[in-house]
Amino acid sequence: MADAGAPGEGGAAAGRPNIILVITDQQRFDTIAGLGFPYATTPTLDRLVAEGVAFTECHVTAPSCVPSRASLFNGHYPHTTGVLANGQPWQRTWVEQLRDAGYRCVNVGKMHTIPYDSDSGFHERYVVENKDRYLEGRWYFDEWDKALAANGLVKQQREQYRLREDYRDRLGAFDWELPERLHSDAFVAGMAKWWVETYPKTEPLFLQVGLPGPHPPYDPPARYSEPYLARQDLPLPNPSRAELDALPAALKEKRHHDAAVDHDSVAWTLDPTPEQMQRVWAHYLGNVTLIDEKLGELLSSLEDRGYLDDAVVIFTSDHGECLGDHGLSQKWSMYDVVTRVPTIVWSTAGRFAGGRRVDGLCQWFDLGPTILELAGLVPPATFEARSLLPALEGRDWTPRPYVFCEQGGDVSLTGADFITGVRSERWKLVHFKGSEEGQLFDLAADPGEVRNLWNDPAHLDTRRALLDVMRDWLIDSNVRTRDRQAATR
Repeated sequence: MADAGAPGEGGAAAGRPNIILVITDQQRFDTIAGLGFPYATTPTLDRLVAEGVAFTECHVTAPSCVPSRASLFNGHYPHTTGVLANGQPWQRTWVEQLRDAGYRCVNVGKMHTIPYDSDSGFHERYVVENKDRYLEGRWYFDEWDKALAANGLVKQQREQYRLREDYRDRLGAFDWELPERLHSDAFVAGMAKWWVETYPKTEPLFLQVGLPGPHPPYDPPARYSEPYLARQDLPLPNPSRAELDALPAALKEKRHHDAAVDHDSVAWTLDPTPEQMQRVWAHYLGNVTLIDEKLGELLSSLEDRGYLDDAVVIFTSDHGECLGDHGLSQKWSMYDVVTRVPTIVWSTAGRFAGGRRVDGLCQWFDLGPTILELAGLVPPATFEARSLLPALEGRDWTPRPYVFCEQGGDVSLTGADFITGVRSERWKLVHFKGSEEGQLFDLAADPGEVRNLWNDPAHLDTRRALLDVMRDWLIDSNVRTRDRQAATR
């Protein structure tokens, strides 16, 4: 990869860069060595952190895949897009602006549009989706399905995993036993490499690569998970009985639901053993290392073809994962391990100085107007997302005083119709619609979000103030986006 370099004086920075947006699925912030998690083996991402700009407090607007991605690609909060849970249709994106401005727009892998094969503003899409979606009635043969079929293979997925005697003991952690090149992340990265190396060079390029992992099942080839299985120092979750007993009813119901119903090949348990947690974390981190390796290979191909001569590479994820923290599996809650995502921006041609961290609060959908401005375009005035370009370029930039998160009832969130979260630098409040329960955390004193202060008399004023912030945000948002809403009916 070319060196990021120091800020330039005009020249290359005045043109339109190639923009490479890499989005993983369900990757926690604390999975990258360069971002302070020394247990992970992530040399490619460590280099991007060292030479780029890391936004260390970037939070999603929804703690699940589809609403989070719809929000990113539309520039609006979920209550404005109308996409509040997985499975809801969406397809229009700001990618259309890039396409109309002359960018060649290509998507390889996951985007989670519904319908899956919507063009969504791209010239070309090579779609890869969830591994066992058809069990939920979502039949669609994607590029990965076709490749496996062409090789006479049956995809590793829930239907096959259920046949294993140790299925419920695995908690979603399995070894990929088919050819390594056909693992979902290797396949998507390989297809992106194939496109880069085969398609006649075209610039400016917007390439969006959607890697399916480390979303469960946690299934890297064994060579990636084995080093983590051998480690004795992984910071494995061990929630106390007091914390579990104090969870709001909706999250208690989620725990029991996940133990009764297997989502994404994860059959959860209410009391996992240390050995089970070691295996789950080893496979999850092994998948992250696989992704890191394949990202490095893709960047090498982009460099060989000259696409990195002037480029901005953005690496991020659509949300995180509890992975046993707080006694919970997967997403759908609003703990930081779910809402806070790695967000790394790396540039060539001296577009902005690297080796920096931006610690102020921002929202994941802020990447949308950032990308448009990098391309020399003006984001729509109705956007609720705010460009991060000033922060990247070292200009005056004001962090958000609050970030917000929304989630409608979903396949694994059966105990709440709607959850709304608001977070400041110090405080987090989570509101459960129709419930007297909620969550309030002092992140300065309790960064692990263990002690719920919702009913603490000493913090009732803080609770009320944050509820007022939430109310005012919703009112302002509805007023600001009323024309957009009217235009989409």
